[in-house]
Amino acid sequence: MTLVSMKEMLERAKKQRYAVGQFNVNGLSWVHAILDGAQEEHAPVIVAASDRLIDFLGGYRLVANMVRTLAEEKGITVPVALHLDHGKSVESCFRAIDAGFTSVMYDGSHDPIGINIRDTRKVVEYAMAHGVTVEAEVGTVGGMEDGLIGGISYADLGECVRIVRETGIDALAAALGSVHGKYVGEPKLGFAEMETISKAVGVPLVLHGASGIPTHQLHRAIELGHAKVNINTECVTVWSEQLRRTLAEDAETTEPRKILTPARDAIREAVREKIREFGSGGRADSAAAAPIEALESTGTQPLA
Repeated sequence: MTLVSMKEMLERAKKQRYAVGQFNVNGLSWVHAILDGAQEEHAPVIVAASDRLIDFLGGYRLVANMVRTLAEEKGITVPVALHLDHGKSVESCFRAIDAGFTSVMYDGSHDPIGINIRDTRKVVEYAMAHGVTVEAEVGTVGGMEDGLIGGISYADLGECVRIVRETGIDALAAALGSVHGKYVGEPKLGFAEMETISKAVGVPLVLHGASGIPTHQLHRAIELGHAKVNINTECVTVWSEQLRRTLAEDAETTEPRKILTPARDAIREAVREKIREFGSGGRADSAAAAPIEALESTGTQPLA
């Protein structure tokens, strides 16, 4: 199984108005569940590892080898991209690319836009030489992720246009009201701003903090240019809930497979449900992309 970049799958999704799901890895069970769920739904999929969890997961190379090898062992035939989520530094993005990740996100959203653009451009230049796609962020997605808490800061239109024009990124995460973690009440996304930004930048948009957003709002966001939707909280929630049920039903068991398998199955079903919600089920053939090894250093070019 050869991993692919997410460039073609996102461009097709944007054009055809569906979204490819990004599902974050928190351990081996998640890799099994994400790959199985995507294969069963015949959907392209983005397997992601948060940069803040890389050490916990064993390092960039272990993550890349785990995803690639498991996909080969399972005979996975749908397009699979391996993505570094919220890359903390330019160097960490380089390390992920060298390890075999086919897509990276450099998160410079907490820096002034000039610094964000400067560092994102460095990542794009390195990624282009390896056929790897790059996502960047403008504004701040609020909530908690991997133990870090932040407030919402809406993306500025001018800054969104600048970062796409001056770096040549393949996808843009423009913060427009979503949060990481669980929502209190119904989220309020900035759809008017979303439409304006999508038209202005042209590249596929990425919706972070999508767990818990009502289906009708997700569909509206997809219609307005979001071709990649990130899910983590919903998967870790069903996993933990199933673990508790399993242990409550048989408090004496010490067999890991008996304890962990139902929880892994719960993740798989959550992945399948989200794929159907995003409209990407059955899209594997149309989303097929060239293997990362075969991609030339053409990358996305900056806007004129």
